[in-house]
Amino acid sequence: MIPARMGSQRLANKNLLPLRGEPLIVHAIRKCRDSGLFDEVWVNSEHPAFGELAAREHVRFHRRPEALAGHDATSEAFVLEFLESHDCRFLFQVHSVAPLMTVTDLRGFVAAMMRDECDVLFAVTDEPLEAFCRGEPVNFTLDRKTNSQELEPVRRITWSATAWRRSSYLAAARAGRCATYAGRIQLATVSRLAGHIIKTAEDFAIAEALFDLVQAEARLARPQPRAAAG
Repeated sequence: MIPARMGSQRLANKNLLPLRGEPLIVHAIRKCRDSGLFDEVWVNSEHPAFGELAAREHVRFHRRPEALAGHDATSEAFVLEFLESHDCRFLFQVHSVAPLMTVTDLRGFVAAMMRDECDVLFAVTDEPLEAFCRGEPVNFTLDRKTNSQELEPVRRITWSATAWRRSSYLAAARAGRCATYAGRIQLATVSRLAGHIIKTAEDFAIAEALFDLVQAEARLARPQPRAAAG
């Protein structure tokens, strides 16, 4: 499922921003569609413009209610609405605002979910530097200076890719609990590039500057067909 809504507070219509001649969301659609990893690929939005893009790219479209399209609507709510509408075992959510995540990254993420058989899998970046939260140290002490390589890294959820077991998500929601974090949680480390999320114009500029390089490296990393024996 690729979520997209037309409104955006920080970067207007970011899902439709052109990146190398195509809307940002189209890159996500093609990445998921052409990866061969998923039984079905769905675009989830309130706006028919995304339905037209989905049809053009030969994937499915789920039109969520308008009530789940505002800036105050939570991902918890629209994921629940989608899962109540579609039967599946696992739901993988891939965000269009993570264009530097490659098919190779996705393949590793999906493999981790299938291997670990957890209820929730989050893509994370490991940040091996000192971190504060609300003025307090998170992974170090103020009593002494610790070398960075000795620190326990902060594991930041990127939301570039997330996976849920449908049965666990629905059970938690129906019991009135938070479903996003329900059940057995595992974390899958991705590169900082794969974890780069576009929320601002600066984020988009960074992704645009690195996009061709990431795609070129991804092509080089693909297994090459063997030459026929002569």
